[in-house]
Amino acid sequence: MSEKNKTASPFVLTAEELGSISTHAQTRSFPRNAVVLNEGDRTDSLYIIIEGRVKAFVSDPDGKEVVLSTQGAGEYFGEMVLDEGPRSASIMTLEPSRFLMVPKSDFKDFLLQNPEFAVRVIEKLIHRVRSLTENVKSLALMDVYGRVARLLLELARERDGRLVISERLTQKDIASRVGASREMVSLILKDLETGGYVHHEGHSIVIARTPPPRW
Repeated sequence: MSEKNKTASPFVLTAEELGSISTHAQTRSFPRNAVVLNEGDRTDSLYIIIEGRVKAFVSDPDGKEVVLSTQGAGEYFGEMVLDEGPRSASIMTLEPSRFLMVPKSDFKDFLLQNPEFAVRVIEKLIHRVRSLTENVKSLALMDVYGRVARLLLELARERDGRLVISERLTQKDIASRVGASREMVSLILKDLETGGYVHHEGHSIVIARTPPPRW
């Protein structure tokens, strides 16, 4: 089992960091399914999630989208504002959410004054690059089953000795992340449940045993 599944996300702000970085921040609230940022926007703020949950995604002119990640309370997005380039992805709320918007100048000052947090931001960016590299690799080299199995294992966290995905995932969500149809994802999940590899407990998915690398 990877260390990622054993520990909480290292990309969550501590209470002390949150208090320090938010001195000049503004608070904004959004309803569910609201677009907070659009891909290509030029904005000058870091967003810290106080309440709620969001997804980062890219889409084409026909409306087809691929979900890159989801984030919850204590996490942040928009750190790439440091290069003053356009936003690389869109952000949408998955539930009613509240954010602290930290001006870029304050964010830069905070990084200079808090080298430990600056290192964590670098580690987050490295993690993102590695994740995107793995996604490209899986899209190019893995079949749909392999991509679904990989995603489930990546999202799982250890809870009471079991691997559990507490994030509420629909078949459409999974399909958008692995670049497949919802119908194909439905068949794969049904096969995994029949084989005793996964089962549902409420809105959570429990991985009872590691799915095989190939089906």
